[in-house]
Parts: sequence; structure tokens; C-alpha cells
Amino acid sequence: MNINKTNLVAAAVLGFGLAGAAQAQVVTIASGAQGSLAYNTGQAVAKVANDAGITARTQPLVGYLPLINAGEVDFGFSNLVEIGYAVSGTGNYTRENPNIQLVGTMFNLRTGLMAPCDLGLETVADLKEQAGDLRIASEYTSSTIIPFYIMGGLANAGLTYDDFQQVPVPNFVAGMNALGDDLVDVALVSLNSGAGQQASVKLKNRGGLCYVSLDNSPEGEKAFKDFLPAGAILPMEQNDNINGLQDHAANIMSIPWVMMTNGDASEDLVYEVTKSVAENKDALVASFGAFNAFDAQAMAPASEVTYHAGALRYYEEAGIPVGE
Repeated sequence: MNINKTNLVAAAVLGFGLAGAAQAQVVTIASGAQGSLAYNTGQAVAKVANDAGITARTQPLVGYLPLINAGEVDFGFSNLVEIGYAVSGTGNYTRENPNIQLVGTMFNLRTGLMAPCDLGLETVADLKEQAGDLRIASEYTSSTIIPFYIMGGLANAGLTYDDFQQVPVPNFVAGMNALGDDLVDVALVSLNSGAGQQASVKLKNRGGLCYVSLDNSPEGEKAFKDFLPAGAILPMEQNDNINGLQDHAANIMSIPWVMMTNGDASEDLVYEVTKSVAENKDALVASFGAFNAFDAQAMAPASEVTYHAGALRYYEEAGIPVGE
């Protein structure tokens, strides 16, 4: 999709004239398809940016990381694993996008491998024992990062897709639905996701769905990070009220969900956008509940992808640690 930068510049000039000494800025925020995580995140961030005096316009785009790299869109959101692949031209990307830079983490995504509880797959060691008899969701043709999450979980146990009976699904939600419809035995499911909860209800007579606990040993974590370098293995306690944890505790995946920009974006602009996000948690939460997990002090974790100079300037000023 082509973004009309000429019109945006013209609008910025007009805004400058109307606001007198105030510096007007018009920026585009790629926000994904309506109802998606990126869409909801983008709407929330655009609101706080506008409240801070930055004219931010959301663009409901998909597959927009190359557009951000090229400077055709100013900001966007993705998981940090996919951004790393996009920058290096690896994983689910065949071309490098080296101009993508980070603004900061919005919150962490929590997800993991799930299976019907009556299969007794409490750990990835159990998964390894039964792999040849199990059907696993594969391909995810319109959600191409998802297989890499699954491959990271499988590698954690010394497994690959080839150890299973593979069942192609088109996207993330379809994989969860396939679990509920008994078309697959294993798929990736986000913590507290609606589709995962619905699938679990369908399998009530099988004990619902349970997370398969990852191996958090140094060896297991290293194998996991070969596919998900920006990810972490997160221990979760047994909890009767959380789908997947009702039977036992489990180690699941945690992946930063981040805002990105490009290296050509104005340092002042990125500074102001970073500031508007970091200092307005209440407004972000009011727009999108997932921001309850937002922590300004954790916006800049260690990353192989470069942080934009404008974001770094704000973090230094605010005393927010970078790279920890």
C-alpha cells in the first residue's frame, strides 16, 4: 500500500501555521487489521500521542515491516522475535530490513504449546515420548511467525516438526480451533485467549486443555533461543482460574510485544512518542486492557535490534535501564 507522504507533509505545514510556535507533527502508525492485537495497540498509542500534541493517524495494514523499513510508515508493532528476523532477513523473512529500529516494549506476550489434558503431556519430555502418535498444527500460511514459536518449543525438547503428524492450518486462531475440534493434538495457544478458552470448553470431557511445560534448564533454554532469541521461558504457577494451568504449573513462552520505527525517523519525534507512551499508562489501559502489563521501567530490554536514538534519549533522561 502506498502512503501519500506529500499530503502528510502538507498537513504538517498547515498544522504548523495554525498552531503558531507549536510544532505540529503528522505521523502514521501501522495498526494491523481491525480487531487484531496490533490494531488495538495502535489505537491506544495513537490516542496518547494525539493527547501529547502529535497528530497520529493509524493505518490498518498487514505485513507492514518492510514499509516501516522503507520509511513509508513511521511506526508499527510486532513481536520482537519477528522484528529480529525481519532485520536480519532470516526466519520468515527472505530479505533484510536493516533500517527497522526499536521504540520500546509495550508488554510481553505469553503463549505456549497446548494439548488436551487427558493426553498426559505435562512436560516436553512427555511430548517427546508420544511425538510419533501426535498431530500438530503446522504451516500457518497467513501467520508465518507462528511455526517458529512452535519450532522453538519443540527444539526445547530436542524435537522438530518431522517427529509429528503435521496438519496444516491457515492462521493462529485456526490452530486453536483445530484443537477444540479434535483435528490436532498440539497447537500454540496464547494465555487467556478467547479462542483457546472456547477450544477448552469443547474438550471439557477430556479435562480441557493444558499447557505443555518447557524445559527451563540451561540446555533447554539455549535450544529454545535458537529459534526465539528475543523470547524467555516463563514459569507459571498452577491456577484453577487460568485455562491451561488448572491441572499443573507450567513453563511457557514470553515474547516482548514492541513498538518500532525506522532509522530515518526524526530523533525529536521518536523522543516525544516514547515519552507519550511511557508517561501515560492509565490512558493506555483505558483504551486497551492489555496495557495493564505495561511497565515503563521495562521498555528497553536487551535486544539484538537497535533502539532508535530518540527512544534512547528519553530512556536516559527518565532513568529507564537499557539492555538489562
